Amino acid sequence: MKTIRDIPQLKNIPVLVRCALNVPIADGKVSGSFRLRKALPTIEFLSKKHARVILMGHIGEKGTETLLPVYEAMKEFIPQLQFCPVSTGPIAREAIRSLPAGGVLMLENLRRHRGEVMNDEVFAKELASLADVFVEDSFDVCHRSHASVVGVPAFLPAYAGLLVEEEIRELSLALRPKSPSLAIIGGAKFSTKEPVLKRLLTLYDHVFVGGALANDFMKARGLPVGKSLISSVGETEVEILLQNPKLLLPMDYAVAPLGSQSTQARIARTDSVDPDEAILDNGPETVAMLASYVEQAKTILWNGPLGNYENGFTDGTESLARVIAKSSAHSIVGGGDTVAAIEKVKVGDRFSFISTGGGAMLDYFANGSLPGIDVLH
Repeated sequence: MKTIRDIPQLKNIPVLVRCALNVPIADGKVSGSFRLRKALPTIEFLSKKHARVILMGHIGEKGTETLLPVYEAMKEFIPQLQFCPVSTGPIAREAIRSLPAGGVLMLENLRRHRGEVMNDEVFAKELASLADVFVEDSFDVCHRSHASVVGVPAFLPAYAGLLVEEEIRELSLALRPKSPSLAIIGGAKFSTKEPVLKRLLTLYDHVFVGGALANDFMKARGLPVGKSLISSVGETEVEILLQNPKLLLPMDYAVAPLGSQSTQARIARTDSVDPDEAILDNGPETVAMLASYVEQAKTILWNGPLGNYENGFTDGTESLARVIAKSSAHSIVGGGDTVAAIEKVKVGDRFSFISTGGGAMLDYFANGSLPGIDVLH
């Protein structure tokens, strides 16, 4: 895989960088700058080599959001940063033409164009026409076959940025774990997690399934799940995984009627969920059980929260973050809510590597590569 260190000439060259700009926004301001900070090494490398650096990325899912709050937050790190209110066309071309050597320009949200998600060739060509070189540094979208990810490299020399290089190096190590090893997979959507669970069960000594994902396994075991979130999958696939002796499941939960606050939850054993209750977090006995495996582990992989994190059920996830932070194991973690929990309890510096990708990280483990990485070879 070629990286930006392999670009033969950068001085005054326009370089189009696919950047991880999809960050949380609250009250019109960036509320979490983790991905922005991780983007800086590549931007600074190119700027110091006197390239004309053009940042492109997306924010949100609707296609109507603006990157202006991201631009304002990024200016704190890159004072010379400029903003372009469009991503293609004459205005974008003029902004790039007037950009000085070492200058940095952020284009507006790519998903305002339908052609981005559709991987439209015409849109990809328009983006490619803005620069002489393409750099992929947005690992979080490398599992997407979008125009800015796989379309543009068809028309420009393509290189990996320093972040993508680091992600692949670290996640490749996670595919060769040192024993004893522990993988922890939370979140929801069994259909998207099944391939990675199958792969990890062949690589890791123990694989714990938590979060809403575990509800499918509990239901297949015949245990009560009340009104908990359940995936719309057949139980056969779940039952096959249940037969694997490496699989670990929760021992207790925080449960409450749907719509309740976290303060209204009670701790329940796995066989005592009432019909009107939902499983909303893993309980303290589960965290204690995981702590015993963490203490012995040499490699720990974690992706996805243990509870309904965005709705306030944070205790299980944050407790686990503190437990892993005390470990001497090589720890690799990813996923938006997981990273948010680590940052909230201020233990980020105690983890060996924190990935900027959630779904991309899981797809990489399941398949061994990603569309956005394949086009760089």
